[in-house]
Amino acid sequence: MSNKKIGKFPFTKGIYKDMYRNRLWTMRQYAGFSSVSESNKRYQSLLESGVSGLSIAFDLPTQMGYDSDDEMSFGEIGKSGVPISTSEDIEALFNKINLEQISLSMTINSTASILLAFYISLAKKRGYSLEKLRGTLQNDILKEYIARGTYIFPINSSLRLTTDVFEYCQHNLPNWNSISVSGYHIREAGSTAVQELAFTFANAITYLETARVANIDIEKLTTQISFFFNSHRNFFEEISKFRAAREIWAHIVRDRFKIDNIKSQLCRFHVQTAGSTLTAQQIENNTPRTTLQSLAAVLGGAQSIHTNGKDEALSLPSEKNALSALRIQQVIAHESGIPEFVDPIGDSSLVDNMTKDIVREVNIKIDDILEKGGVEKLIQDGTIQNEIAESSIKFQNDLDDKKAVVIGVNKFINKESLEEKNITELVEEDRLLVIQKFKSARNQADANKSLVLLEEKAKTNENLMPYIIACSDNKCTLGEISHSLKKVFGEYSL
Repeated sequence: MSNKKIGKFPFTKGIYKDMYRNRLWTMRQYAGFSSVSESNKRYQSLLESGVSGLSIAFDLPTQMGYDSDDEMSFGEIGKSGVPISTSEDIEALFNKINLEQISLSMTINSTASILLAFYISLAKKRGYSLEKLRGTLQNDILKEYIARGTYIFPINSSLRLTTDVFEYCQHNLPNWNSISVSGYHIREAGSTAVQELAFTFANAITYLETARVANIDIEKLTTQISFFFNSHRNFFEEISKFRAAREIWAHIVRDRFKIDNIKSQLCRFHVQTAGSTLTAQQIENNTPRTTLQSLAAVLGGAQSIHTNGKDEALSLPSEKNALSALRIQQVIAHESGIPEFVDPIGDSSLVDNMTKDIVREVNIKIDDILEKGGVEKLIQDGTIQNEIAESSIKFQNDLDDKKAVVIGVNKFINKESLEEKNITELVEEDRLLVIQKFKSARNQADANKSLVLLEEKAKTNENLMPYIIACSDNKCTLGEISHSLKKVFGEYSL
């Protein structure tokens, strides 16, 4: 990317001079089903329908480092996304999909290094150049301790794995974002817009500081960092929030870390419409909600967007509703005329003043977090979690008192039964057979040897990514790799 195409510091109006005039945002729909084959069908359908990037949803056992045949997985296999236990699962997931022709986002954190290793093994097997692979690994473990809870290891061990991915990607995957720092889940947990940005950027500062201590080139790292934000209820606040995010990050990189590289100062972010605003009551109302939220993301200058299906309050979206959600973005892109203008409502005094207010409030909060000892300390003592919980409770009280209105929930209520939706669940026995077959076909001695070596290296300061990739190449499962690391690192407990 030429510097001539980049916008003007601090990029409040957009990171590119022409924004969407020359290139639209990436339309990236999030999907993952209870079977690898069904997920693959959905991805091929989405690609045929015009998406320009895939986003993978993984089930809870995969996120927590358990194979599908682990007793801890029973009852959760395939419920929140696709179950991935082996490198062959990844191979089937991307059957007939050219990895060099797509941009891939993987929403995975504790086991991010393992899933990336599986993906790299597949790329090497197919003969792809790692330098041509494009995508994003969420790899944001700090927000798991803050908002989601899918952590495995103690914080310091988790940060080590995160920085190992940073270093590996710098040298081997130059077009890969090695982390997507997520405010989305912080907002979904009940935070305000200001808290979403403040906690997200405080986390990002922590990652950069940790990387610097590990002697990683943080100037190069900042070009491989992206962000993931929520587009929520308040239309103008969300537009202002996105504009503020660019300005705040630009100053953090330049002023706090003394990095003058203009490409390092760019806050590149993906936006997903707010799942927490979807209602099971009157699900048709979810379509105008996500339309407004998608519009806010476009007007706010997002680099990629996912639009939730109207039925996602009930389950994973049907193919029909997933396509309808994609069409919302396509209509905005091709029929609204908005992409012809850079920062089309940024000169509004309302949006401009809201942007300034958010910038000021976020910076105050970031300074407060750092003065109190930083993110790690405030996670350990529960300060951040408690603050988000208080915001969530306040909003719920506002709903109960009708100070906040949700159509179909506390205003214009119809007497109706909630729509039911059948969820196709993968029979657990099928997954057990798949993993059994996988293990029986591998060289067990090679698998054991690579797992033992991984444990040994985990006790040192060496980068673990090459050894995790070796485990993948030797057909070790996700659960086996995670368990080997757990032997050395232990598990996190509050």
